[in-house]
Amino acid sequence: MENININLSEIADIAIEKELENDSFKEFLLQQDRFEIDQDVQGLNEIISPRIDCTQCGNCCKNLMINVSEKEAGQLAEHLQTNTTELKKQYLEESTDGKMVINQIPCHFLKENKCIIYDNRFSGCREFPHLHQSGFTGRLFSIIMYYPICPIIFNVMEALKTKTGFRN
Repeated sequence: MENININLSEIADIAIEKELENDSFKEFLLQQDRFEIDQDVQGLNEIISPRIDCTQCGNCCKNLMINVSEKEAGQLAEHLQTNTTELKKQYLEESTDGKMVINQIPCHFLKENKCIIYDNRFSGCREFPHLHQSGFTGRLFSIIMYYPICPIIFNVMEALKTKTGFRN
């Protein structure tokens, strides 16, 4: 496994340099067997994710608009010892398609790059960057969008370029 890059400013600069390459890689991936790509991504994620301390970054909490279910809102309200109406008023808003989302970026619950509701965080937070899930090639738009800000996505994508033969 090649070196892991966790330098956020370097990753952002490299992402700008590699915009055209990543567009080509996206097209390349769409021509590959999606199940093999899922296996490759999941395998790389298992190797790379444990080597990255997300609390050194927190970019997901600084940049993502997280969907929140009614159940999650209720659970968090209970954890915060308030009611759902107050929780929604203070922390959530309804999107145009009727879904609830966090009403502030960076997230209200991010303090010193740590989630202060970690055990009660929303599923969108818990699952990010979604590299353990199937359907990677169906999520390429968001993967490429988060490539410059997430060291896990960045490093998995770079390793995937080599693993798939896109880059020798």
